[in-house]
Amino acid sequence: MWNTVSPKQMGWKILHNMCSYCIQRHVSVRLCNRRIHIKHRCGGPIPDQTLTAGTLKDSTPGPPWRILFLGTDDFAVESLKLLSTFRKSSDGVVESLEVVTLDNDVPVKRFAKENSLPVHTWPLGDLQGRFDVGVVVSFGCLLRETLIKQFPYGILNVHPSLLPRWRGPAPVFHTILHGDTFTGVTVMQIRAKRFDVGPILHQGFHQIPENCTADQLGAALAAQGAGLLMETLKNLPERILHQREQDKEGATLAPKINSSMSWMVWEEQTCAQIDRLYRAIGSRIPLRTIWMGKTVKLLDFVGTCNISLSGRGRKPVPGCISYQKELDTLAVCCKDGWVGFKAVILKKRLSATDFYNGYLHQSFQKRSSHQTEECLFLSNKNRTELQPIRENTSTQHTVH
Repeated sequence: MWNTVSPKQMGWKILHNMCSYCIQRHVSVRLCNRRIHIKHRCGGPIPDQTLTAGTLKDSTPGPPWRILFLGTDDFAVESLKLLSTFRKSSDGVVESLEVVTLDNDVPVKRFAKENSLPVHTWPLGDLQGRFDVGVVVSFGCLLRETLIKQFPYGILNVHPSLLPRWRGPAPVFHTILHGDTFTGVTVMQIRAKRFDVGPILHQGFHQIPENCTADQLGAALAAQGAGLLMETLKNLPERILHQREQDKEGATLAPKINSSMSWMVWEEQTCAQIDRLYRAIGSRIPLRTIWMGKTVKLLDFVGTCNISLSGRGRKPVPGCISYQKELDTLAVCCKDGWVGFKAVILKKRLSATDFYNGYLHQSFQKRSSHQTEECLFLSNKNRTELQPIRENTSTQHTVH
């Protein structure tokens, strides 16, 4: 027969053992000889955790926790470091800590080996009864429901955005790319077969400094996320009790960055957009343009340049180059102004002065047969690998 009880009557730990979806103020509970089944007002599924009435009665919620950590990159290492520190302390939050990572030589695996943490390779086998809670940070693999159910307190995820904004594998890059002025970190519970949609347990706000890069923001959020994770673990049953579903409105996606994003389209991109693009991906994927049919990588971005070409004849077109001798900078015209770069890669790394002397100087122009292209960085509008160049645009270059 079905009965209605409150979470306090049931005990927080047992409630979460029975449900990885939500804990309403009241749940319907049915006891049988093998399992405890619950049915939620939210319409969530009936879990199949094996719990006896004796387990229900004798359960005492709270840490220390037996934790299994799943992660790969430097962002994940910050959370793992703090968990490892608490494992060695007398705070009573972490009882044991083991690690799951991928086969390749990733930062999490190196840290685990250096600190004598047990390491498991993915995919996992049967873990029933060995861990209380899982923690996932930058792991990149979907988790099966059968795996999630092996953790009485479910699996937590540290995600570097204020969900539901920027769901996906590259939230930090898209935060910078789209000019967000603030962001944060979310600690949520994992749901099976879907990324970044689970209920929120904890969130922290972060104001983004001016001119912040993705690398700088990622480092700041990694430290903040590690702290929020420990706060969550210290009172996990209460966090679970007060968890909230993500808003249905305001969700945005943050897909992986790729090399096609690095192609410049000078006539379409503004100074501000190029600045954000460089700060988002420039440390990993250099911005690229086309010079005389060849790919040029643009390095050492210096921001907007104040260029005056009054009295010099033709109006500058997007892509035209102005060499700034005193600043050792190549200024390039874009949609609404000029942006500068201190160096390029064309076969090898060249300073702005080297590029000017070798490719822009009048003596070189006189020897070149590419009279209409030699002073212009061309756009790759389709953002694909180089195609034969057919543009025949009149161009110019200036020296200041």
